[in-house]
Amino acid sequence: MAVDLFPVTDRAALDFDHYRAAVCRSVVALDVCSDRPEVFRGSLGGGTAGDIHVLAIQADAHSVSRTPALIARTRQPYLKFTVVESGSGIVVQDGRESALRRGDMAIYDTDRPYSLLLDDDIRLAVVMFPHDLLDVPPEALARVTATRLDGGTGVGALTKTCVLSIAQQVPGLGGRVARHLFNGALELIGAMLESSVGAVIAEDARVALTRRILDYIDEHLSSPKLNPAQIAKAHFISVRHLHGLFSAQGTTVSTVIRTRRLERCYDALMSPREAGRSVSAIALRHGFVEAAHFSRVFRAHFGVSPSTVRLSAQ
Repeated sequence: MAVDLFPVTDRAALDFDHYRAAVCRSVVALDVCSDRPEVFRGSLGGGTAGDIHVLAIQADAHSVSRTPALIARTRQPYLKFTVVESGSGIVVQDGRESALRRGDMAIYDTDRPYSLLLDDDIRLAVVMFPHDLLDVPPEALARVTATRLDGGTGVGALTKTCVLSIAQQVPGLGGRVARHLFNGALELIGAMLESSVGAVIAEDARVALTRRILDYIDEHLSSPKLNPAQIAKAHFISVRHLHGLFSAQGTTVSTVIRTRRLERCYDALMSPREAGRSVSAIALRHGFVEAAHFSRVFRAHFGVSPSTVRLSAQ
């Protein structure tokens, strides 16, 4: 595995045209733009060990885009893992857009369109490598592209520190040491992404379960016996788990049931089709078992009595 090391250039040495050429030569074909190309300055350096590329970038405000036309013309299927050392920017891919600030990280795929919009005086460390060097399924990885990855705690903090240190010190590394460090950085990136993918999948599963539970509640609102134990049993989860799902949203199962029943009752009281049905009958039809209790909670929720709503609809 050959190692090609090249120093970070002096920041003043690269004007916009030379910087743009250096970026496309060192990474993949990109559309590089600047609002002020006449005063732009940037630097780029790093090294390559086999298929792993590590780059240190410092530059004025600019943007880079991997367009469909560039992808069609130059297939270069890599993953790029970026750490923001200083400055800020926005990464866009797969319908997602994430703001990145100092210490944040992101991953994106050069085989699909993406954009980076970088603010003034940005400093980045980038690790670029083929897809098959990362032991994360492509369909799972696609769920975290262009998302903000936190470098403040846990394995994220370790990964951030490692990548930044290697990018800064590449020119002084020997070939054998560089190979080991690059591979070590890739191992950390893989571990962090596995954790991030797992968290996204878990969140997706939680959202889907909550949606099913809310649909179940809506379907059974008319039953006075609807309660957390029944809901949990119907979804093969514990009552504690059920309460945890709603607690994470700042509410309770009972509150959701009561609120949805009240909203159904309000709509019925306003409906001309329900004009012949009494307030008590409407309350009973939507799961309330006692008219006086219904009136109290209705007034507390909407600020008016059920009879006032009924009159306003006439």
